[in-house]
Amino acid sequence: MINISRAWKFDDNINTDLITPGRYNLVSTRSELGKIAFIEYRPEFSAQVKKGDFIVAGRNFGCGSSRESAVYAIIESGIQAVIAKSYARIFYRNAINNGLLLIIGTSTFIDSTKDGDELILDGKKLRNLTRHTELEITIPPLMEKIRKYGGIIEFLKKNKIDDLERD
Repeated sequence: MINISRAWKFDDNINTDLITPGRYNLVSTRSELGKIAFIEYRPEFSAQVKKGDFIVAGRNFGCGSSRESAVYAIIESGIQAVIAKSYARIFYRNAINNGLLLIIGTSTFIDSTKDGDELILDGKKLRNLTRHTELEITIPPLMEKIRKYGGIIEFLKKNKIDDLERD
């Protein structure tokens, strides 16, 4: 079954402090981070985001600090994937390690997507049902393998490190 989900549109340079402001990072469980995602930048986000929704953003998504709480907050809020023009290097690595799907999107697809558009991920295509556009996606095999297990730690609980390189 393929679900239709909503796009949450963001600009360029969404930094980790906008995702999880430092003073809100003092929580005792990872699941609490979902409740503070974008708490100051988009206060409606945590109350309105639905499991399976997408974040669509511009360039340099996740810039700023190296804290993993930003990735945890996005995962725990229920976001299915982030589609951006580019990502900050450390955020990208943290996302892979924790099983968050990141997709590099074209300017055409991202710029035409608006907040609240209906999106559907169908195999290797991301379709914007509202704008009648689509994006061919490629998920690197290593990212897909780690994501399937929910992150590198969960992967290593069931596999050996050498299994990352095997098909």
